[in-house]
Amino acid sequence: MPPVPEPAEHEMQILAIRAQGAGGQNVNKVSNAVHLRYDIGASSLPDAVKERLLVLGDQRINRDGVVVIKAQSHRSLEMNRQDAIDRLRELIAAAAHVPKTRRPTKPTRSSQRRRVEGKVQRGQVKALRGRVSE
Repeated sequence: MPPVPEPAEHEMQILAIRAQGAGGQNVNKVSNAVHLRYDIGASSLPDAVKERLLVLGDQRINRDGVVVIKAQSHRSLEMNRQDAIDRLRELIAAAAHVPKTRRPTKPTRSSQRRRVEGKVQRGQVKALRGRVSE
């Protein structure tokens, strides 16, 4: 399996924003949530991974091909920053995975024969369930 491509640090745009929800006295002064923006088209990822990323249909990818991840689950800015980067890595890893192509197979001749024989036998059992004639 080929290694998963890493997003380059200089290609990410990370903005500190105010987190939503309850916070107390400090809530209006501290920006500890993170908006991470990553432009897929301008990135250094392989073209195949870029195409699969754009086809993923993930709600975090907008029409312009920019991944927008908002992280606000932690209380510290650095932990939210790391969380956003980790989520971007997971998204890229999901796109880097190439699914195996399925080759359609045919049932073997003996399995076809067993199936038909079972059906014939079942039909005979059902035929014997009819009315008894004298």
